[in-house]
Amino acid sequence: MTSKKFQILPFIICLLIPLAVGALGSFFTFESVKTWYTTLNKPSFNPPNNIFGPVWTTLYILMGIASYLVWKQRKTAAGYNRAILIYILQLILNLMWSFLFFYLQQIGFALIEIGVLWIFLVMNAILFYRIHKVAGLLYIPYILWVSFATYLTYSIYMLN
Repeated sequence: MTSKKFQILPFIICLLIPLAVGALGSFFTFESVKTWYTTLNKPSFNPPNNIFGPVWTTLYILMGIASYLVWKQRKTAAGYNRAILIYILQLILNLMWSFLFFYLQQIGFALIEIGVLWIFLVMNAILFYRIHKVAGLLYIPYILWVSFATYLTYSIYMLN
């Protein structure tokens, strides 16, 4: 039986998990954005640095909402455990991109890794969609942004 009632504590936990991943990722990016990243050749479509924080925060909130919607279906949803495993793996991959690109300054490895992340995002969206349609649809902005970030990473790699 699924619960129709909104549960504030699980909702907050579901929001905090991706936001914590984002906060940890920002730890890896903070110094490099002001130093190393400024020295890179970037394509003309590279957004200003102040765009990334609000976009990622919004995406992490959408992930949290999606995971809450799926969590509420945990007792009856076929494939719940697999969906959560893929969700966790994509969060780890999300974090690893920041580590590879900004902390280790390995643009080529980051490019390969973001391709893997994109595959896991699509899988995550499909699995969440099967459990709760809105949860899957909430991944569309994330997939679009990572698609853009993949092309941006590729362009930075080619220019440097």
